[in-house]
Amino acid sequence: MHTLRRPAVAGSFYPGQAPVLARDVRALLESAQADAAPSTCVPKALIAPHAGYIYSGSTAAQAYAQLAPARAAIRRVVILGPVHRVPVRGLALSGATHFATPLGEIPVDLTATALLRDLPQVVISPQAHALEHSLEVQLPFLQLALNDFQLVPLAVGDASPQEVAQVLERLWGGPETLIVISSDLSHYRPYAHAQQIDQVTVNTILHGQPTLSHEQACGATPINGLLLAATRHGLHPHLLGLCNSGDTAGDHARVVGYAAIAFTEDGHGTH
Repeated sequence: MHTLRRPAVAGSFYPGQAPVLARDVRALLESAQADAAPSTCVPKALIAPHAGYIYSGSTAAQAYAQLAPARAAIRRVVILGPVHRVPVRGLALSGATHFATPLGEIPVDLTATALLRDLPQVVISPQAHALEHSLEVQLPFLQLALNDFQLVPLAVGDASPQEVAQVLERLWGGPETLIVISSDLSHYRPYAHAQQIDQVTVNTILHGQPTLSHEQACGATPINGLLLAATRHGLHPHLLGLCNSGDTAGDHARVVGYAAIAFTEDGHGTH
């Protein structure tokens, strides 16, 4: 049965009209690719922000621009983002077979989700996904950065880093599988204070320490789980971009921080 998770924030967090959305995301990706250091090392995992594109789109594009060499090879994207509206215990699948954006529908990888059935921390909650933006805002970038792919979308609530890491291990796969963690950094701090907090947060991630708090990153839980799994698999994190809303489209009184980080299987990348 075809069941659809419809877009909830099209027209607010990002353009709701397909031609405008495609134009804007392509422009962001092209700008990020032009500025990126040359690399043939495709990330296994990315951390990307999830604010409105006017605020964090340029930073998110720095992450997704890294996928260009593998746009045909990546066939499955496991995406984890924090819940903002509906609390949930564990990690929630939506129960839908497809996720939609103005650019079209993305099929959910039902073979992959079946691998999670026996894990007690994985639940099905359409409500957790219905209005959640943290996963949705990543999808247009993926639709334009990759060719055909299937999705494993998980809204993360109250869970331990170990529970998140166990889910990632089940879905790890090979070069065909990309992991995306959706997270902003500090929220509503004065500009200079936010810069200090976010630099500490990024350093913690770059040193592979799964100790982030939700004051540091709204996606601290999935990031900490990724850091556990990344260490086991020998991945190396590289900072691609770091800024806040005061650098893009907001004032300096109350800013939100954004980072783009790639995890690769060798030690080469942009630090």
